[in-house]
Amino acid sequence: MTTKSSTIKNEDLLALKSYITAADATQYNSLAATTLVLDLTHSNLHQRHAEIRFDKHDTVDCLRQKIHQKTGTAPHMQHLQLKTTAAPGGTIFYEISPETEGDRKLGYYNLPLGANVHCVDIDPYSSSAGGAYENTALVEKYKMSDEEYDKRKGTLRDWGRQKKEENPDFSLMKHAKEHAQLVEARRFYKESGSVKEGFELDESSGLIIRVENESFNDTQTVKSKSGAEIEYGPESTQHLTLHDRCQVQPGSRRGEIAYIGTIDELGGGGHWVGVILDEPLGRTDGCVDSVRYFEAPGPNRGGFFRGKNVEGGDFPEIDIFASDSEDEL
Repeated sequence: MTTKSSTIKNEDLLALKSYITAADATQYNSLAATTLVLDLTHSNLHQRHAEIRFDKHDTVDCLRQKIHQKTGTAPHMQHLQLKTTAAPGGTIFYEISPETEGDRKLGYYNLPLGANVHCVDIDPYSSSAGGAYENTALVEKYKMSDEEYDKRKGTLRDWGRQKKEENPDFSLMKHAKEHAQLVEARRFYKESGSVKEGFELDESSGLIIRVENESFNDTQTVKSKSGAEIEYGPESTQHLTLHDRCQVQPGSRRGEIAYIGTIDELGGGGHWVGVILDEPLGRTDGCVDSVRYFEAPGPNRGGFFRGKNVEGGDFPEIDIFASDSEDEL
């Protein structure tokens, strides 16, 4: 039978390991001569309390109290094993039974920095036994009956009932759909500067709001801020050329024009400009409702924009490592 080698052969991983462990040999150099750094472990718990600081003049009782605070095991139920390390192969070089007097100084045991103090809980009725402190599967989950939930105030169901009393036609499903439409209308306005039919710009708040008593339809026409219908015909993109570099607003995003034309799957009609963006700042890979209009190198590397938001020209890809100042040395 062959055993799997633990030797790291990947050069990048070796470099990472070397970087992380570079200061291991000197990590305790700044400590006072009487300081002890110990790892505390427990027989009933997976948790490990790493690098807990003590002084060589602290007593065994002090150590027991610290373990009691962190694990819940009473001092008189602790059988302590002093190990060279917390690793599975750590060697036990001394044991402190519960009967050992607690006034002995920790310096007596000549503990090395980074040593492990392992507490064996000898309490047959220990509350930490069997994973009681750490295994969440043992915790009984609270379940509320439908009848009890109905009686509660301030819940989603209670809010839905109140809305139903105000308007018999109200439903949570309808509310969720209308909210999604409002979010989409606000996104569309932010990207195109145009207002979808059924919504208007509230001048006081600067937000897109639903027009009262009007239903929303994704396929309806798009209106400008003034309310006039916009015809996004071929003339709206005639200043652009396929495969030219461009810059898209908002955000001054740069990329390459990959498509110019109509897109039946997008609401609003008219002509659109498909752009492969230099950075993942878009919402598509060139596909709309399973219909592909261009091929972007990633799921967020493409976008469709109105011609008025796209400027063609000499817009090279931005070098993020370039200096902000030509005078910088």
